[in-house]
Amino acid sequence: MTGPDIIFFWVARMIMAGEEYLKDVPFRSVYFTGIVRDELGRKMSKSLGNSPDPIGLIEKYGADGVRMGMLLAAPAGNDILFKEDLCQQGAAFCNKIWNAFRLVKGWEVADIEQPEDNKKAIAWMKAVLRTEVAEINRQYNQYRLNEALMSIFKLFTDEFSGWYLEMIKPAYQAPIDSQTLRETLGIFESLMKVIHPFMPFITEELYQHIAERQEGESIMTTTLTLDALSEEDARMIAQFDHAKQIISGVRAIRQSKNISPREPLTLEVVGQSESAIAYYQSTISKMAGLSEISNVEKKGEGSQSFLVGTQEYAVPLGNLIDTEAEAAKAEAEIKRLQGFMAGIEKKLQNERFVQNAPAQVVALERKKLSDAESKIAALQETLRALKG
Repeated sequence: MTGPDIIFFWVARMIMAGEEYLKDVPFRSVYFTGIVRDELGRKMSKSLGNSPDPIGLIEKYGADGVRMGMLLAAPAGNDILFKEDLCQQGAAFCNKIWNAFRLVKGWEVADIEQPEDNKKAIAWMKAVLRTEVAEINRQYNQYRLNEALMSIFKLFTDEFSGWYLEMIKPAYQAPIDSQTLRETLGIFESLMKVIHPFMPFITEELYQHIAERQEGESIMTTTLTLDALSEEDARMIAQFDHAKQIISGVRAIRQSKNISPREPLTLEVVGQSESAIAYYQSTISKMAGLSEISNVEKKGEGSQSFLVGTQEYAVPLGNLIDTEAEAAKAEAEIKRLQGFMAGIEKKLQNERFVQNAPAQVVALERKKLSDAESKIAALQETLRALKG
């Protein structure tokens, strides 16, 4: 008998025994793990000598790092292609969690009024937490543990560390208000409960440091209690997603033009303003390093523009850039996009492709074409502005 045959044999025996003696099926779900293989795809075995020393891995990366590395390599229904690099990624995630906690606990606290921006940031982060936990629970129910871990990883590194902490971070040598700190530690504790099934040791340690605990109190015996999801959560997340793209757009311009993060810039909203600008205006200004956000009918000369959806934004650069070099870059990008569009147009002109390809594939190609056209239009406007 093969390995799977033996497993099915014992599963069948346990089911029959349960029906015979307990008059009930002992379980209704069976989860089969894959075979652990090395980087070459070979089954790990003593005879091949390709099995890593687990104790050595734990000493090098920590138990939580190794656990995360194994789970990252174990998508549901597939064999486990183990790579030591994944354990290193797990150890780096542990450091990320620890450093985030040190950052929060290192802020000076003052009993001052809570800024309105911090209230908005807290409401947004809680909405994200509720939404992501609902998705993680769905992945648990489908036994997609690898996907659940990746969702948790992105929740902590991207949303909490990458955005939320930046939103509430006080100015240099300035204190944070006590209410925001309390709320942030509460969110951090909730995140530790979400991460705990995958990384029990670091989450237990930090749970004990977040607040005073009673003797014997452990994160293992606590529950995660969150408010129910609401339509307001989805609206709030969508609104800030727009704001995030604006911030990322301004940061991308800074990076591409080698402009210092300390150099204040102006953002022009070309045409009608959108709600994300009004509600998160001060947050956008803080995180993008803006001195002003203004509505204009037409962007100014020497501006670098970008699109968020169909809304155009522009950053006047004045003497901050080399206009000739930027014009050359814009022309090269227009040429590249025109070649890209020609390839898509050729594909869409092929009747066999349009008739036989799935509707969503054809729709995606048309969207690519439309997006490229919008980018070219924006680049041409930029080029005209640069050339005066």
